[in-house]
Amino acid sequence: MKIEAEWMRGGTSKCWVFETDHLDKAHTKLDDLLPRLFGSPDSRQIDGVGGATSTTSKAMILSRSAVEDVDVEFTFAQVGIEEAAVDWGSNCGNCSAVVGLYAIEKGWVVPTGDSTRIVTRNTNTGQIIIQRVSTPAGALPIVPDAQMPGVVFPGYRVGLGFQDPAGKTTGKLLPTGAATDTLVAGGTSWTVSMVDAGAPVVIVRAEELGLDTARFDTWKAGVELQLDTLDLIRRQAAVRMGMAATPADAARAVPKLAIVGPPTGPDAEDDVNVMMLSMGKPHPALAITGSIALTLAARTPGTVLNTITGSTSEAVLRLRTPAGVIETWSEEHEGTLLVGVDRTARTIATSIIHLPETLGNAVEASLATATR
Repeated sequence: MKIEAEWMRGGTSKCWVFETDHLDKAHTKLDDLLPRLFGSPDSRQIDGVGGATSTTSKAMILSRSAVEDVDVEFTFAQVGIEEAAVDWGSNCGNCSAVVGLYAIEKGWVVPTGDSTRIVTRNTNTGQIIIQRVSTPAGALPIVPDAQMPGVVFPGYRVGLGFQDPAGKTTGKLLPTGAATDTLVAGGTSWTVSMVDAGAPVVIVRAEELGLDTARFDTWKAGVELQLDTLDLIRRQAAVRMGMAATPADAARAVPKLAIVGPPTGPDAEDDVNVMMLSMGKPHPALAITGSIALTLAARTPGTVLNTITGSTSEAVLRLRTPAGVIETWSEEHEGTLLVGVDRTARTIATSIIHLPETLGNAVEASLATATR
């Protein structure tokens, strides 16, 4: 069996984009189908389309919405690499940037004016994301020319505005009700903030990890030596946030973990230095859903991040990441808060993926049994 798909870059991630109807034709559970298509379990994903990293082992599943005020519904799947598993517990903000572009390229939404507005809904979280795709003179540019940190080549500019993002997973911006909490991991007490906006995130101070806040370039090496402890913190946070019954039950993808520290020296003009973990490893840039959580954390008195940024009315937050500075923005309109960031996106390939023979045989056998 063959499955149609688009290979797309969204922000600093790559994902395979499927339409719901095309996957339905496989008559196979997605928890079985996606790992096999991606080549998991295998650290190289050598017999599949996965990219063997957390930022390239991703799928987006799209459909035109039947809801009047929404244009496109989409579901994000973080496909395991070493495990034949799929994590459905969160959204990917970077990959979200492909949704509006896909809708325009497929004719689901007709461009209007210099910027086309597409209302999208993420089914993992129920989050409404207002996407604005740059369409000068009512069309996508012939050659994409928008740049962003962490990506060498240009793409089409896509603005992502998360509408009232607080508490979409746990029900509250501060799931424990406190701006800071104390967790014990590796025999040490850690002061953290647990925030749910865009995605659930646990925030840890760089100083408590012994990281040199004046040398952001050294963080990655220091963090990699403490990954086991950081995962213990993350798993305990999952229990405190009501996302898992026990630390062992915590999902791999959420909650996310962010390490923050005050900028110093030539970077002092930025608001905060950030390193985020993705699937247990340092993220090469920043999870965009995590950046939404950090933005609201900075606005919330008493959080670990707020003690660094201070209470500010600035609409823009500057986050220094390993890939460069990412700016998030906030705006309120008629009682609705939009927290967002600008990304770029591009279609890399239009493809036909061949369903592996073992799965194909199983599908045919099950269909034959069902029709007897």
